[in-house]
Amino acid sequence: MAEIGEPPPIKKLRFDEDYSYLRGIPWPRQWPDCWKYIPLGNSPDSYLTLGGEIRQRYEYTNNPTFGQSPQDSHGVWLQRYSLFGDLHWNRHLRFFGQLTSALETGRAAGPSPVDEDELEWQNAFFDLSSNDWSGGTATARIGRQEIVFGSGRIVDVREGPNVRRTFDGGRGFLITPNWRVDVVAARPREDRRGVFDDKTNDTQALWGIYSAMQNPLPYPGNLDLYYLGYENENSTYVQGTAHEDRHSLGARYWGEQDNWDWNWEALYQFGHFGSGKIRAWTLATETAYQWPDARWQPTLKLSVNIASGDNDPENSDLGTFNPIYPRGNYFSEAAVFGPRNFYNFHTFLYLQPTEPLALTVDLNFFWRLEKEDGLYSPSGQIVRSPDDSDAHFAATALSLTAEYTLCRGLVFTAIHTFGMPERFLRETGPSEDLNFTELTLQYRF
Repeated sequence: MAEIGEPPPIKKLRFDEDYSYLRGIPWPRQWPDCWKYIPLGNSPDSYLTLGGEIRQRYEYTNNPTFGQSPQDSHGVWLQRYSLFGDLHWNRHLRFFGQLTSALETGRAAGPSPVDEDELEWQNAFFDLSSNDWSGGTATARIGRQEIVFGSGRIVDVREGPNVRRTFDGGRGFLITPNWRVDVVAARPREDRRGVFDDKTNDTQALWGIYSAMQNPLPYPGNLDLYYLGYENENSTYVQGTAHEDRHSLGARYWGEQDNWDWNWEALYQFGHFGSGKIRAWTLATETAYQWPDARWQPTLKLSVNIASGDNDPENSDLGTFNPIYPRGNYFSEAAVFGPRNFYNFHTFLYLQPTEPLALTVDLNFFWRLEKEDGLYSPSGQIVRSPDDSDAHFAATALSLTAEYTLCRGLVFTAIHTFGMPERFLRETGPSEDLNFTELTLQYRF
């Protein structure tokens, strides 16, 4: 919780923000602070929080998917509007509702499911909590809800695209000062373009348990251990389309000490795809070092990642890794490739010239791991089939990002990505140089 008089940071999941610190000070008169703690009676535990978001984004891609996708004439304008209410009835009962409108203009092939959803409930759930459970707080959450586990490699809200991901179902979690355990059983929302026409996607399911522990080892760092189950009645890979039951066992070791920061994750998957067996895995690492006393406080980060592919599409067994519900902008905001059948080296340089201005330069080299498997998008669609090519090297991408914070909640971001096709793309289809530009103004209150 924030200190008295200090607002909490604005978070990816808005329902994780805690404004109860305002109960001990006079009601603020200025907007939007006056919306953050609206008393609902004499009890300090009964209050309403209101907030929202306005995001305007312009994107232009020259040669989308390296020339494979239709060319947008003048770019794409993406709008997102959101308004939420967080009602704390008392210490044990809470209701959270969030309406979101996502609009698209200019896509040559028409809006994709992650571009447009005119009006829909993004979150609509209630919490039942007990504050006296083994020294922590136990909560049962039922309804439509956004879910993020860990750093979003395996389950995330997909912030980059215009339409964020959400789920219908139940979740229980126990939080203590040193650890947290989540149990989840849910299905993703099926996104449709109209007004209140979305429904639960009955062809997919997510269930499992995710635990996060602070400093459980005799050396610095935090540890996440998890099991996640996944079902999809119509999964598609280079091998074909079939019913998929997949089980993931994972561990994430992360933390910071002195000037070092790290986030390492390993995951093994097993299950069935049609009549065959699934055996897949991934290893993802991020390691960073900062020079806080140097000019512009540079930080250098190296990310090395690998995920298994399928080495024989004629065999019924499947070796392609499935990230399940990952970040939409997993490797870059251009969001061309997803983390299946690949290995890459990704270097970042972060600079902070002034307090409100942050600059990032990153260079990514991307290969296929198995030459008998193809390349996939973040959503799992096949971007490029193998087509008998024995090449591994697929693409190189250089991205430049500038982020300027004008005031609390108001951020302007400019991104340009230059993508160069390498041998695999050149041998298997269109292979033009890709240029992606994104300008975003986002206000969250």
